Amino acid sequence: MDKMRSYEDCERAPRPVAALASDHPDGDYIAPHRHPRAQLIHTVSGVMTVSSGVGSWVVPPGRAVWMPPDEEHAIRIAGHVSMRTVFVRDDARAGLPRGCEVMEVSPFLREAIVAATSIPLDYAPDGRDARVMALILDEIAAAPRLHLHVPMPRDPRLARLCARLIADPGAPATLEQLGAECHVSGRTLARMFHRELGMSVGEWLRRMRLLLSLPRLAAGASVLEVAIEHGYDSPSAFAAMFRRALGVSPTTYFDRGRRAN
Repeated sequence: MDKMRSYEDCERAPRPVAALASDHPDGDYIAPHRHPRAQLIHTVSGVMTVSSGVGSWVVPPGRAVWMPPDEEHAIRIAGHVSMRTVFVRDDARAGLPRGCEVMEVSPFLREAIVAATSIPLDYAPDGRDARVMALILDEIAAAPRLHLHVPMPRDPRLARLCARLIADPGAPATLEQLGAECHVSGRTLARMFHRELGMSVGEWLRRMRLLLSLPRLAAGASVLEVAIEHGYDSPSAFAAMFRRALGVSPTTYFDRGRRAN
């Protein structure tokens, strides 16, 4: 592997696909930036929250977020994160995703990504290294997509409201109370949410609280602590919501991610 490979080295790589390994401490924050290449940002450990102008994507272990080229984004780190990033030039393959997406990373794809971080940036275009890179693109196309995304509205009133709710996810939030903050009725607010985001206020709140809970759980907070912080009456109520959304309990979810890695 190239010594001290950097983001800039990967951006300038002569081949269409490059990969980088980096480690980040708990609480680290990567300020808003953009890249000319698309990125597949994968975490081996810890949780990342990747935010752009159109929403936030939570990336726990065993998952990755696809970030299109030239999309400004910031990354917040929870727990020690071992990040593995694949940089993909726009002409590398037809049919690459055009928007931000969270996807599941199978053990097979994970091993290919880890191997890619040791492949020289100027690998032979017709050898084994090029086939590994092509395999990664195949697996990106086939990977299951996950709903680990909190969309953000463009309407200034809704954007301010959503920012306030994200800052205080445990605060009581009835439809009429939230409508009053925007100087509209609860019914009007519901219509505005559905028109802008394609979901109800209640669905947005549940998804927001779920995704905000993942970094806290990854950092070692108990289910009781997280439930209280996010407005749930009991750990069992929070666990039930978690299970409905992701199919397993919080403990099983993170155990599964660790086993996959």
